[in-house]
Amino acid sequence: MKQLISLTALGLALTLGAGAHAAEDAKAPTKQQSKMATCNADEKAKTLKGDERKAFMKECLSANKQEKQQTKMKTCNADEKAKTLKGDERKAFMSECLKSK
Repeated sequence: MKQLISLTALGLALTLGAGAHAAEDAKAPTKQQSKMATCNADEKAKTLKGDERKAFMKECLSANKQEKQQTKMKTCNADEKAKTLKGDERKAFMSECLKSK
């Protein structure tokens, strides 16, 4: 009888622990959800409507792409090979570098 109660208590504890862990995972917003929340908050502060709101949200959500592009440019420009190339060779190298990263 004591073993049955112990096993039941252990099973209950494991179930509650797993459920709490799953709830924590479900609550954590993704990067996109976080960005959407930030953009929505910014938009509400500006009180935009209709097409203006759509344009703002599109620009706000794509800002991350611009930041990534700038980071790629910095990395490719810092490459030792980019520093030694000139003209068309440099253009070709930069193009390939930006595509690959």
